[in-house]
Amino acid sequence: MTDKRQWLSLADLKKTLNPTDEPEHSGDEALPAKGQVYSTEHGRLCPDCGHPVKQCQCKAQARAAPKPGGKVQIRRETKGRKGKGVTVIEGLPLDQTELEQLAKALRQHCGVGGTCHPGLIELQGEQQAKAKAFLQQRGLMK
Repeated sequence: MTDKRQWLSLADLKKTLNPTDEPEHSGDEALPAKGQVYSTEHGRLCPDCGHPVKQCQCKAQARAAPKPGGKVQIRRETKGRKGKGVTVIEGLPLDQTELEQLAKALRQHCGVGGTCHPGLIELQGEQQAKAKAFLQQRGLMK
C-alpha cells in the first residue's frame, strides 16, 4: 500500500487556504478589522480606530482641553435621586483627567462622596458654599 498523502510547506498551505494575492502582514503592523473589539494579541481594542485601548488615538484627541471662558455654575439638584440633594458643578475649563483630579480634591475638602461625569462634578449633599470657596481659592471661579 502506498502512502498518497501530500505534504505541504507552511507557505503552500497558507496559499491554498487564502488564495488572494494580498500581501501578508506581520503581527505588529496589522490592524484588526473594523468592528472588532477584542484581540488575544492586544486585549481590548477601540471600536473607532481599532488600536489597543492603551494606545487609542481617538481618546487623545477627545482629551483636548475645552476652550476657557465658560461660566462655572454651582447648583443643587434633587431630580431622579428620591429627594436627596447633590451639588452639581459644571462649566469648568478642564479636560476630563484634570476634572477627575479636581473632583477628588473637592470630595476630600468637603468630606463627602461624589462622582465625576463628562463636563461636570457631583458632590453629595448641599456643598455649594464649600465648593465655591474651594474653586475661588484655586482660581477657577471669581
